[in-house]
Parts: sequence; structure tokens; C-alpha cells
Amino acid sequence: MALYASRGHRVTLVCLSYGERGESARYWREGMDLEQVKAARHAETEQAAGVLGADLRVFDVGDYPLGEGADVLERLIDVYREVLPTVVLTHTAVDPWNTDHVQAHHLATKARIIAQAPGYDPGAQVLGAPPVFLFEPHQSEYCEFMPDVLLDITEVWDAKLAAMRCMEGQEHLWDYYTDVAKRRGVQAQRNSGPNLGLKTHTLGEAYQRVFPQVATELS
Repeated sequence: MALYASRGHRVTLVCLSYGERGESARYWREGMDLEQVKAARHAETEQAAGVLGADLRVFDVGDYPLGEGADVLERLIDVYREVLPTVVLTHTAVDPWNTDHVQAHHLATKARIIAQAPGYDPGAQVLGAPPVFLFEPHQSEYCEFMPDVLLDITEVWDAKLAAMRCMEGQEHLWDYYTDVAKRRGVQAQRNSGPNLGLKTHTLGEAYQRVFPQVATELS
């Protein structure tokens, strides 16, 4: 997100939930109630989105379990048709550690498909076919995550780190994802060949495509 925003692209971040029950253990241990936890998470998310340069949309449909009614899907379809994204990032389809992430994946992909249909809300702008990329989960091997894209994010690493540090309720992940970025950067550098010219200290992110890449030549 920081990389695209830094290059002048519009970036929209949709948060279906604050993760107030399942991913805010620190705040519960501090004695906060539900509304206090949500307020803290909202402040974190708003700050992080600002650092990344993203337009934040918060649905606040709850978690554990994640809300999944028809209204949630319709709201997400409306965002697709308003923003008309050229790239979509979402969770993996498998995650035994957090079923809400799986539900978020299905909502994101289902809404994308419906937003492409001319017969849904006829007359409204129809979405094209933006590629969908799954970002790396916390425990990749258990989520059947098989990366086929490595992205060099070295130039915006400071922004990513600053955004992560906004999420004070999940401080335990700051170092974890820093280490992940170092490992993916090494893999990207070793596999980039001479044309990209990636440096030794490359920092990277890994993604998995949902749909095939469409091309006129192999590269």
C-alpha cells in the first residue's frame, strides 16, 4: 500500500472489523471494556492508514465471529464499484488459526465477482477484472501459502515499519514481520537476475496470485 501510494496511486484500505475480540489481547489484559478496545483499535488503524497513505473504510462488523450478512457483502460490492481497483489484496483462503481471516477472504473475492456482473444493480459502473493477491499470513505453512510474487518494498520500508508500530495492541508482530521482510528480500534479490538490480539489503513482501497472470509474452 505504501509503495503504490508513494507513486501517486489511490489506495483504499477496507477494514471489516477492528479485531476487538480476537486480536486485542493486550487491551483486554489492561482492563478495557469492548467499546474502549474498539476505540483504541480505531485510533491505531486510522493512524496506520495515514502513514501508508491509504483511504480508510471501516465496516465495524465485529469479530469472533466476523459479521457475514448480506448487508456486509453489499457494502463491499459498493466499495468495489466506487473505487474500481486495479489490484486487490486480501487474506489467504485457509487459516486454521483465525477463521475470521478466511471469511474476510471469501467476502473480498465474492464481492469482486458480483461487482463484475452487469445484472447486479443495472446501470451502475461495472468492475473489470482486477488481479487478486493474497498477502502473507502470520503462519504461512499452515495456511497453504505458496508465494509466486516477491515485491521489493525497500524504498517504503520506513513507512511500513511506522504503520506496524501504530498497532500497539499487536506489538509482538513488529519484529516478526520485520524478519519476514528480510527473508523475502533475500529471496527476491537472489531470484531477480541482473535486470532488476536488487541490492543486497532488499526488503520484500510475498504474495500468492488467485488468478493466472495474463500476458502477451513470458517474462
